[in-house]
Amino acid sequence: MKLYDYVLSPSCYKVRLMAALTRVKLEIRAVDFHPGAEHRGPELMALNPAGSIPILEDGDLILSESAAMLTYLAANAGPEWLGSGAPEETARIQQWLSFAHRLTASLGGARLHEMLLRPGDIGALQAQGIAALRELEAGLVEQGLRGMRFIASDQPTIADIACFPYVALAPDGGIPLAPYPAIRLWSRAIRGLDNFIEMPGIPRLHELKPEPHVEPGEV
Repeated sequence: MKLYDYVLSPSCYKVRLMAALTRVKLEIRAVDFHPGAEHRGPELMALNPAGSIPILEDGDLILSESAAMLTYLAANAGPEWLGSGAPEETARIQQWLSFAHRLTASLGGARLHEMLLRPGDIGALQAQGIAALRELEAGLVEQGLRGMRFIASDQPTIADIACFPYVALAPDGGIPLAPYPAIRLWSRAIRGLDNFIEMPGIPRLHELKPEPHVEPGEV
């Protein structure tokens, strides 16, 4: 499998992370996203007319949506990442996969504005990002009351990997994570997974602050 990749892209990172967690070897094709805008060039536009990355190529199969890539990697090498198959759990996974698009638009948009000077209303992007983080915090607190550490199940799923990168990198867009203890506990659990790999900007596990405490019913 070949991944067209930009090392500082959270969307690309989630695919690299999923591959590492499922022990899938990827051929990495580095893309000059910034400043070269290679993703808008003829070679990559022929693969993905939307002009975005990541792109995953496996024989005749071309995938251009990260959620589909996570599903494909899990289905091939780690079906436990797709959940148990129970209807309620499957629905939760799908709901959080959809939610991940909002994280990309809000937290990702704020990060691009602050780091790459992309045009945008930074106040609106940050407000949308904070609203999304509050929703995720509430969801994780509710899961905690069920005795579950992850957003859709008692085990990590592709939904966690879909949401994790943009949340972990929210401070790059000027949005601190200190107000969200359940999110920080969840992030710690993901960082502690076997075969977890890092991305520039996401701190090492041993550099984290002491484990946050979430009071019952706290949101």
